[in-house]
Amino acid sequence: MMEKEQVRPQAPATDYQHSNNSDEENVLKKTSRRRKYIKWCSCLVAAITIVVVVIVTLIFTIFKVKEPEIKMNGVTVDNLGFVNGTVPVLGLGTNMSLTADISVKNPNYSSFRYKNTTTSLYYHGAVIGEARGPPGQSKARRTARMSVTLDIIVGSLLKDPHLQNDLGTGVLTMSSYTSVGGRIKILTIIDRHVTMRMNCTMKVNIYSRSIEDQKCKRKVKL
Repeated sequence: MMEKEQVRPQAPATDYQHSNNSDEENVLKKTSRRRKYIKWCSCLVAAITIVVVVIVTLIFTIFKVKEPEIKMNGVTVDNLGFVNGTVPVLGLGTNMSLTADISVKNPNYSSFRYKNTTTSLYYHGAVIGEARGPPGQSKARRTARMSVTLDIIVGSLLKDPHLQNDLGTGVLTMSSYTSVGGRIKILTIIDRHVTMRMNCTMKVNIYSRSIEDQKCKRKVKL
């Protein structure tokens, strides 16, 4: 007898359609997850970009350390031992002093704390007086003023060969040098050391005890 040919049964159409539907659902899920991932990454990149832009803007605006300004507002003569422009009244016991009114303007959004202020007074290149001001601070976007008194070293002044001629004109030409060093801290992120220097030339009228023709040059180092 001839063996009957065995015929394999074909899969039902419904199972084939179900398989296609499952594949399509998987593809749709993967596509949806990919879109969500891309969207999440885009949002993250956008957020990081915004934060970086804000930080950079703050660094170049509010957080940018600006140069403080030092200024000599004026100088007053407290004691002057000259009488009628003569030298004999000067002696070791003679008191002579100048008081300098100095201000420090702080344009930053944080306080500027400075150490002792050093001021020296010169007459024809020789030091004839020195003074040290106390430490302090110039608050954010404020101006601090300090008064520095310089006691003149009379002995050094008497030794200068130009003194007699200058007394004849009634005007003594002097110069001063002031140095202020400190730090500016902004939110503990930025810490900068600042040094300010100021050189001034002035003419002291020994009769009116006033300052004439004062000129100053300033230099700030961050």
